[in-house]
Amino acid sequence: MKRDIQSFLLYLFGFLLLWEWLRPVEQLTKTNHIEMFIIFILLSFAVTFLRLRWIWRTILKLWFILFSLNQFHYQDGFFQLGWLSSLFGELTNNFGMIFAQNWAGLTNVFRTLLFFILLWLMVYLVRYWLLNRKRIFIFFFMTLIYITVLDTFTLYSANVAIVRTVIEGFAVMGMLTYFRILAKENVTSDSLITRKWMRPLVLMIVFSVIVGIISPKFAPIWPDPVPFLKAAADKGGEDKAGTGVGKVGYGADDSQLGGPFIGDDSVVFQSEAVEKNYWKVETKDHYTGKGWIPSGSTLLRFGGDEVIPVFPIHSSVETRDESAALHHFMDYTHLIYPAGIQRVQFERSYDLEMDSTKEKIIILGFDSTPIAPDSYTVQFKVPKYKASDLRQTSVVDLEQINTDFIRKYTQLPENLPERIKELAETITAGETNWFDKAKAVERHFSSSVFTYDQTNVAVPGENDDYVDQFLFETKIGYCDNFSTSMAVLLRSIGIPTRWVKGYTGGEFLKYSDDERQRPIYEVTNNNAHSWVEVYFPNQGWVPFEPTKGFTNNVSVDFTNEDGTPAAAETTAPVTPVPKKDLEENSSKSKESDTSFTFNGIWLSIITFLDQHWKWILLSFVMAGGAVGIMYRIRGKWIPYLYLVQFRLKKKDENIGKAYLVLLGQLERYGLKRKEDQTLRNYARYIDTFFASREMSKLTDRYEQYLYHQKLPEGSWMESRELWENLIKKTIA
Repeated sequence: MKRDIQSFLLYLFGFLLLWEWLRPVEQLTKTNHIEMFIIFILLSFAVTFLRLRWIWRTILKLWFILFSLNQFHYQDGFFQLGWLSSLFGELTNNFGMIFAQNWAGLTNVFRTLLFFILLWLMVYLVRYWLLNRKRIFIFFFMTLIYITVLDTFTLYSANVAIVRTVIEGFAVMGMLTYFRILAKENVTSDSLITRKWMRPLVLMIVFSVIVGIISPKFAPIWPDPVPFLKAAADKGGEDKAGTGVGKVGYGADDSQLGGPFIGDDSVVFQSEAVEKNYWKVETKDHYTGKGWIPSGSTLLRFGGDEVIPVFPIHSSVETRDESAALHHFMDYTHLIYPAGIQRVQFERSYDLEMDSTKEKIIILGFDSTPIAPDSYTVQFKVPKYKASDLRQTSVVDLEQINTDFIRKYTQLPENLPERIKELAETITAGETNWFDKAKAVERHFSSSVFTYDQTNVAVPGENDDYVDQFLFETKIGYCDNFSTSMAVLLRSIGIPTRWVKGYTGGEFLKYSDDERQRPIYEVTNNNAHSWVEVYFPNQGWVPFEPTKGFTNNVSVDFTNEDGTPAAAETTAPVTPVPKKDLEENSSKSKESDTSFTFNGIWLSIITFLDQHWKWILLSFVMAGGAVGIMYRIRGKWIPYLYLVQFRLKKKDENIGKAYLVLLGQLERYGLKRKEDQTLRNYARYIDTFFASREMSKLTDRYEQYLYHQKLPEGSWMESRELWENLIKKTIA
């Protein structure tokens, strides 16, 4: 098949159909780095489309597979060849397990390799169906069955996937039917015939999709069989914790934490604010060993325009006033607000009802029923804490704090494993105040021994403590694991904490259209989050962020009033330095500064490459593909450069260079000159091919220039029209 736009579209639709098989994999399995498998499929189709020799195709694919295995499973760099011996040894062991039929013993490295090989075969089969058989219906039908089954029996939503697949499948089947008709009738394709066929095809697909989307959807005649199947399965063997794979988002029940979940990019709300904020929904104070529950419930009702009775920030803390407008996309009847909320403004008059224990605020309509407004504006205070003030907790007389308050926010289960408290004491050893202890615990979770993961997350058994399991056994989890563990660790050494649920700041979307031009952030279910608030008697509830990879926007000033670092509690005596030593140290300092600058630049480059290598690799692959395509079709765009280049030249001597350029372009076009063929014979051959006399006339002028090195004045201007006509004919 030719490398034209039609064959390119066939390859593109084949790639998109195969991509539909990979989309659910990352959500429903423990497979990570799915983008690398997508790039591999794209690379496989690209090298086939560019018609690279089989040896180069194989080398490129094998190189990509080895590179991916190194990035996924090995710490050594790709060019540190020591990891290859480990890879070959592991492959040998896995082949032995296959012969022994020990399927459970296969390692992740070998499974990744098998997955790449499977994709390699799938690309070959799709290419075979597209080019050789010119039929794709079976694969298209299997793709539809695959995504509809997953939509029915799993949490994967195939609403958009089905539309995409129908468009891709109908398009590629229509094109293949067109090619089969051309081959059967032995008709040569041209642009006019192609347009006559493709326009009705596009209109049919667009019409079918639009009708399918806007048509009314009737309720199912038969009941959904999935609940019955799940119930039958649960009878056979019920999960100990009663939890399975969930979908990320806000939920009210946190009594049983743990287990994997899949992402959900459904938009919850958009915030128009000066900066990103953490958004609260509720707090919980009673840890059960398996999750969190509120210790009680006291309801407060007040007007929507009154001051919100939530006071997490002490009056002594410096603050600034801010406001944010929230536009909701989900029908939540609870208020979503920042920590320092003061008031909320609605378009209508609503009442508010707050559970003072959870600080969850419900919006009530005129008939006292919960209502979900589309938008509202919150006014709040943003605190700026000082580390020196936060450290003063150590000298506060704790007896001045309500005993019930301390008991409530340091509550722990009676059967909490003792090693949790021992770990907390070890982490905070040497720290003398609550703030430094809290920071030490927060830093503890940034250690490399902890891994942030949303899928490979354990569920505590009947005799397991949720925090103990995470801290000492799995060390793998998401925000609930990290935040709950920090709260429990601090409670075990007597520091009051509470668990907070809400959302992170979301992603920047655009700037507002009004004069203020404030940024608008989009918050989805994927931004659902939990964190910790620690109580400081002289400061209030201060948020901490222990989850690996997350950072809150809490501002803490680590300098004293005199400008010295707040962390420097003691100052070493100053010893005078001799002038000679000072000069020597200065010269050494300059050398070290130069070295440090170079090392810093190099470290920045390495860090950037490490963080963005996937996008860099994808960019190189796409750039390489673009360069390859441009090289393959160079005969269609290079002539335009020649036309522009020689149109600006007026000297008669340019006919020599122009004639040689024309010979090269004719060869690229397919009219190659034979070795024993004279210029005049070749010119007659070209004229016969194009049914003209232009090449012979131009050749006469060129031979006159070649043998006499001189032409009558204005010869190039007369010959340029002949040369341009011939160049343009090679483009067509």
